[in-house]
Formats: sequence, C-alpha cells, structure tokens
Amino acid sequence: MRIAIGGILHETSTFVETRTTLDDFEYDRGIARGREVIERFRGTNVCTGGFLESLERHGAQPVPLLRASAFPGGLIPAGDYAAMKDEMLERLDAAEREGGPVDGVLLDLHGAMVVEGIDDGDGDVLAAFRERLGPVRPLIATFDLHGNHTRRRIAAATAIVGFDTFPHVDMAERGREAGEIIIRTLRGEIRPVAAIHQLPLFWSTPRQATSHPPMDEVIRRLHELERRRGIISATVSTGFPWSDVPEVGASVIAIADSDRGLAQRTADEFAAWIWERRRRWYQGPVSVREALEAGHRAGRFPIVLADHADNTGGGSPGDSTEVLRTFLELGLSDALLLYMVDHEAARAGHAAGVGRTVRLSLGGKSHPVQGPPIDCEAEVVALSTGEFAYDGPMWAGLTGSMGLSAWLKIGGVSVVVVTAREQPFDMAFARSLGIDCRTMKYIALKSAAHFRAAFEPIAGSIHNVDAAAIHTHDFTKLVYRKRIRPVFPVEIAFSRDSPEERG
Repeated sequence: MRIAIGGILHETSTFVETRTTLDDFEYDRGIARGREVIERFRGTNVCTGGFLESLERHGAQPVPLLRASAFPGGLIPAGDYAAMKDEMLERLDAAEREGGPVDGVLLDLHGAMVVEGIDDGDGDVLAAFRERLGPVRPLIATFDLHGNHTRRRIAAATAIVGFDTFPHVDMAERGREAGEIIIRTLRGEIRPVAAIHQLPLFWSTPRQATSHPPMDEVIRRLHELERRRGIISATVSTGFPWSDVPEVGASVIAIADSDRGLAQRTADEFAAWIWERRRRWYQGPVSVREALEAGHRAGRFPIVLADHADNTGGGSPGDSTEVLRTFLELGLSDALLLYMVDHEAARAGHAAGVGRTVRLSLGGKSHPVQGPPIDCEAEVVALSTGEFAYDGPMWAGLTGSMGLSAWLKIGGVSVVVVTAREQPFDMAFARSLGIDCRTMKYIALKSAAHFRAAFEPIAGSIHNVDAAAIHTHDFTKLVYRKRIRPVFPVEIAFSRDSPEERG
C-alpha cells in the first residue's frame, strides 16, 4: 500500500490586521517537502509523526508530499495559499506518475484556516484532494480541537479524526488512529462514513482543559460513544470564535462503519447532550486583580495567570500590557511574564548588553486595544538568539526559535521579550536564558491552555484572566460580518431550560 501524506496547518484570526504569508510558513523550517517530511517528523508528537508510525508498523509505504505550518495569525493571501496547495497536488501527481496511483491520502490539517476569498481553507484542501482521488480512494484528515467544521469537509473526507486533549498532547496518537482507519479501510475491514452536527455555541477557553471538569466529562462521553458497536471514531470540536466565517462554532462529528444513519444519530445525540449543558461550557470574565486575589486566598505559589485574550497561539499580537502594568503597580517580586512580543525592546537589550540598564517603551505597539506601552527602565539580565529545543509533553522532539530575545528585569518583575510570536508550551526557552520558573511566585503567560502541559505540575493555582487585548473572550465585543447564525452566549441568551440552570 502506498499512502500519501501532507498538510497545510494554520489557525487564522480574522480579527488581527496582519497577513500570514508564505514567508511565515517558511519561517523556522515551517515547510517540509518530499523526503524531508519523513526525516523531520518521524518520532515527533504531531499527527504526521503518528501517520508515519502507523504506516510503517503495517508495512505501508508513506508517500510524502508537503507539510506546511505557520504560527497562528491573520488571513493567508490567496496566492500564497495557492502556491502551497498547488505544490502539494503537483507532488501527488509526480508520485503517481513515477510509482502508480496512491491507495489513499492522510492529511494533517488544523480546522480554522481562512484564506483571502476562501472562508473554509481546510475544506478547500480536502475538496481538491477528493477531486484528484475520485470518489472511492480513502481520504482521512486529522484536526485540532479548535476547528470550525463544515459540511463541505464531511462531503470530501472519508473520515475526520480530531484531537481529544487540550493542551494538545495526543497529536501523534490521533495520527496513529487516522493511520489505522486508512489501513483497515484499504483492507476492506471497515467502510467509514461521516456525519456532523454543528452547534450554535462559543465554548469558553477556560472550560476546555480536558483533564479538568467540566471538559473531562465531555471527553469521557466521547470515548463511551467510540466504544459503541458500529462507531469507528468520534470528534468534538469546540470551535475557534476568532475566525469570522459562516460556519464558526462548535460541532460534533461521528464516523460509523457503513451506516450513515448511525453516524448521524450518534452525532445528533452527543450534540444534544452538549447543548443541554451549554451553561457549563461558559465562564464569565475574570480581571487580573480578581485572579491575583483568588490566588492569594488559595495561598499556594506560584500563582499562574493565563493572559488568554493576548494568546499568541490564537493569532494575537502578544504585546498587551495590562497584566505587566498590574504586576508593576502592585510592586510584585519574583514575578515573570512569558512572553512579550516587542522587536524594539529585544534589539535595545542586545544593543545595551547584559548587565546594562535600558530605557524602554515596552509593549502596546501593535494596536490600541492592546493597551498603551509601559515606559520603564529595565536591567538586561540575559540575551538569546532565540534558538531552543522543546522538551515538554506537547512539542517534544521539535525545535523552535523565538527570534532575537532578552530577559529584562523591572524591579521584581522579569519579562522575556521576544521577536517571534509564540506561546510558552514548556519551560525550555525560559530555562535557556537561565530562568527557573519554579522559583517564581507569579507567572503570567500569553497562552490560553497549552501552557498547562508543562506549567500545571509546578503551579500553586491557575487563573485565566480577561485583560484588554484583541482576542477578548467576551464574545459580545467581537464584530462578525460573515457568521450566518445566532450563537450562545451572544444572541442566544442564558435560559432556564438546561439541567444545571433548573438547579
């Protein structure tokens, strides 16, 4: 068996003004071509790594095409997207001319990719491959938990496999699952058919951590459904509200063996269960000071604040200043902020050198909503070119680059300024600067939940905060132009018809 593998991965925010160009995909080796796909991703905790492991275990030949990924950000220009998609398809054509038709395709996708002129970028990729493959050959795709899934994807894909964890520590596992499904399909053991139920629901990020209530209950129920006779796989997607696209929102997908009716009934049942409990998936805003007060009441350190409205992992600029300003106003010591995206501050630190003091206008440069810059004097404690290796549970086996970076200290508050937008998936980069996060009393992270994989074991308490930033979690403040339906908790208000609200 010859199975082609590839993908274009991007989580696109339509609320930021920047564009995600081909150069952004090329940055830090973000595009792997041909044999490089195998060499780079074998043994890594990403879906492509799982594809390779499964195919090699079954003696199937992987046919690597192209895998492109860029850090979350704004819309992808149509021409840049077309260049990547066309190259991937051209590589498929070349592989088939050389070795004959492939037996199927595995795609590593995200689920919230938006291209200028194409609202459903992932659906466009799937449709293009379906056109090449014809109606019979299997096309299986893996997706992030935060996809805005569409009926077009269901029509094109043989099966869809979504992540079960947030933070995403099961990517290779889901890749292996997709590999098993395509192998079993080609052997004639199963005939996957898919169904979707879309939910008019914006799911609060703090309620999505899959190892904690209430989200752990959702995943338990998901796994119960997957154990039912005739069900091959099930996926819950919490959606990505910062993509203004027609079908934005949560969804449930079920894959059944040969029985599309069973798939649809299963998806409908699970979706109804989620909708009935919709109040449980909502969390109201929490201010920075409220979170600090709650942390002090708990009395366990470090107090970890997730600055989720400026989560660079969702495409936010990473230079909002409210959390840092609050730390300074309160005169906190042994406090740390990971990471402030500020090119000027990083360059100033490098120009001054370690041990020197620099005068800065820190953060708040990308957009007025991010807050005003903080005028301050900072000590340059350490400098870095930004190169490091991940060693935490999420991206273990991969390398990264924060670009020109510096550890600055303002009184008792440490700030790591970087030039690449990246959320702290683990402590490896901070450690490369000489920072021991475990010694801190306060840690603020520009992340929503992925930090938990590495930081939760050392945290005294964790609090998601709603500081001023572009990616506000108060969804009533986001202006949508393309969304086609009312959603909870924006137009659809709280009601008294769900079990926990009946009390």
